[in-house]
Amino acid sequence: MEPTYQQLALATGVTLDVWTAGDAAHPPLIFLHGFPENHRTWRHQVAHLADRFYCIAPDQRGYGGSSKPPLVSDYSADKITADVFALADALGIDRFTIIGHDWGGAIAWSVALNGQPGAPDPAWAGRVVRAILANAPHPMIFQRLLIDNAEQRAASQYIRAFRDIRHDDDIRAHGLGPFLAKVTRWQDSERMEPCERAALHAEWADGARAIAMLNWYRATPLYVPAMGEAAALPPMMLGDFPQLHIPTLLIWAMADLALPPANLDGIDAMVPNLTLVPIHGCGHFVTWQAPDAVNAAMDGFLSGAFGDSP
Repeated sequence: MEPTYQQLALATGVTLDVWTAGDAAHPPLIFLHGFPENHRTWRHQVAHLADRFYCIAPDQRGYGGSSKPPLVSDYSADKITADVFALADALGIDRFTIIGHDWGGAIAWSVALNGQPGAPDPAWAGRVVRAILANAPHPMIFQRLLIDNAEQRAASQYIRAFRDIRHDDDIRAHGLGPFLAKVTRWQDSERMEPCERAALHAEWADGARAIAMLNWYRATPLYVPAMGEAAALPPMMLGDFPQLHIPTLLIWAMADLALPPANLDGIDAMVPNLTLVPIHGCGHFVTWQAPDAVNAAMDGFLSGAFGDSP
């Protein structure tokens, strides 16, 4: 089933490129991509699920042809979370399942926590019925690991480079690709279809778009200490963190170099209604590196095979 493209102006002031597939009368699934990709991250899952669900996959702000606001503060998690609820509103959707990978998973955590029953904002509370996360660390656990876990801290040093504006002139001139080649290892990229890789590289060549994508890292309050730096948890992490109570599927590629399996330690205490599906022998980009395993996990979860389904 070929997705339908539309541009949607949202109440949050941005316009998003959005692809939908399936019957709008079916249960809605909203898919959020991560860095440095786009809605195509979910191509295998949308194709697999569109006969039973209404699949919605936007290019989030800063990506593709969607709006690229100029300020770093325009990319804070609260604003991007608001985009998701505004997207649902624009499509006439009340309740939905949120799905995210990587940075899209970080926003999906926020959408789920703010959209579960009993959440503070009455305009959002009760609208998110399920959550599916793929290699997207829990915000509290991830911040603790950046302080206490040498492996995770070392794996996340690229974030410090992403925040360094001294690289921006080169990025504007040459795009994102050469910069990523210097500061990251894009794990198992050879598994990506050549046409998909070529399309991504073409998007990365736009320097203004590249800066907008990096602004996601610059807007987050996440504390990433340097190696060897004495560090303590930031004050925002010292209080109680709310549990996520809606049914939640966490898919985890166990060979992810950026997010080691230590991110799973203690996750059941933060998410009591959790289904965890580990995928072995796969790196970070699990949605297209192991699509059959991801699709099978989503099928089981969405059908209620792993437990109660809303």
